[in-house]
Amino acid sequence: MSLRSLPATLPLKRGAVCAAALALLAIQGCASVSGETTGSISRADRTGGTVAAMANTQLHGAVESYGSAYQQNPKDKGTGLSYAAVLQMAGRNDQSLAVMQQVAIAHPRDRDVLSAYGKALAAAGNLPKALETVRRAQTPDQPDWRLFSAEAAILDQMGDSTQARALYRKALDIQPNEPTVLSNLGMSYVLTNDLASAEQYLREAAKQPGVDSRVKQNLALVVGLQGRFDEAKQIASAELAPDQAKANVAYLQQMLAQQNTWSMLKDKDKRS
Repeated sequence: MSLRSLPATLPLKRGAVCAAALALLAIQGCASVSGETTGSISRADRTGGTVAAMANTQLHGAVESYGSAYQQNPKDKGTGLSYAAVLQMAGRNDQSLAVMQQVAIAHPRDRDVLSAYGKALAAAGNLPKALETVRRAQTPDQPDWRLFSAEAAILDQMGDSTQARALYRKALDIQPNEPTVLSNLGMSYVLTNDLASAEQYLREAAKQPGVDSRVKQNLALVVGLQGRFDEAKQIASAELAPDQAKANVAYLQQMLAQQNTWSMLKDKDKRS
């Protein structure tokens, strides 16, 4: 039975919550190996900002620009990681995986590369191999919080939220208040429909210095799923240029549109 055929009851809302959370976890699994902010990559795009802050029109240009640089030097680690990241953000997961396979061949023992390769495998749907790759990159004597977070995101997508959350907390022990980890931990609670806990962690993530709009999009989604439609729109569009604010609200609407959640929330606001 597809999600669209489910009745408009509490299980319907739960189904919409889980589908939205899995989609966002897939996006977060493509985060930078630098781990600075959810959804961002380690190098600036040609417009001077981060890829996470780009509008869709800019994203196409970034794909072309990084693609050209990659063709000139496909063995360069930074170029390959950045090209794979923008390809994932553009939804071209199979091509991103192919790029990361080549980068991994050139840098077979590099932990950043293996981490990004694992994330690319997860984005392409090969979760068991993604988990194996990320675990292989980790070293017990010098654990990397980024790898703990990446492994946890994969486990969340595989349905093991308990183990995933334990790993997110290990990551936070190493890197306290890291917004990417807090955001992923919040979305882990969305998967089990604990929206209050999800909002708590996402609000903590959103107030960290240097956080990008992807974390705020996640927070807006969780607020919206709890029926606070106007607040969700405000969060999605706050402190952004008009075109980016419009894009974020459209993104929020797209995520909440599953099972007519967006329409139901609008109606609820009108009645309240």
